[in-house]
Amino acid sequence: MSIDLAGMSKEELERLISDASKALKTVDARKKAQARRAAEEVAKEHGFSLSEILDGGTDGGPKGVPKYANPSNPDQTWTGRGRKPNWLIEALEAGKSMEELSI
Repeated sequence: MSIDLAGMSKEELERLISDASKALKTVDARKKAQARRAAEEVAKEHGFSLSEILDGGTDGGPKGVPKYANPSNPDQTWTGRGRKPNWLIEALEAGKSMEELSI
């Protein structure tokens, strides 16, 4: 594309500058929208939404694989990460070992 700037009037040049400035402002927005659409398509191909991937899977699901279980209530488990649950503390105080509580 070639534009004869020398043959343009002052008004035409000012309009060209204004139009070019507006176009420059929308370039990044268009590229981001295009990238988002492409990312959404790839996520969908893998069975996820883009927000699921970007949120890092913070869906309230399990935080890890349980490694320890309460012998009196096997539904109570602990992954070994974070604060020890009360049932574990009580079992340790009662003389149980971590090995006895492991799953």
